[in-house]
Amino acid sequence: MMPQYLMIAGAPAPVAPFSHCVRAGDFVFVTGQMPTDPADDAAPLAAGVQAQTRRVMENLAIVLAGVGLDLSHVVQARVYLSEFARDYGAMNAIWPGFFAPGRLPARTCVGVSGLARDALVEVDLVAYAAGATQPPA
Repeated sequence: MMPQYLMIAGAPAPVAPFSHCVRAGDFVFVTGQMPTDPADDAAPLAAGVQAQTRRVMENLAIVLAGVGLDLSHVVQARVYLSEFARDYGAMNAIWPGFFAPGRLPARTCVGVSGLARDALVEVDLVAYAAGATQPPA
């Protein structure tokens, strides 16, 4: 089966030329999401890494829902922080709240020199979709 390159209705507009996610076999690779408001791409970003992390995770959930999945299907995440030393602890304080106890995905977290729209955080995901029903394309 060939990969499906998908744009998800209701997800934030991409900040560059890419698909929201790609489904390849039993895996869904979700492009890094920014803390943008899906209803108003031009709206200012929320202040602080915790508010931005919440928005990013909500945006990721929108993309996953578009392919019939949710955050419980996530097996791997990459977190990018533009102010790593300052924001790592604050981001980690809310991260577990998006996952069931004992079901945290594998994760890499790195500091970067900058993110689009001067965001403080970006997250991309890999989800395992075996057995999940896929909504019609």
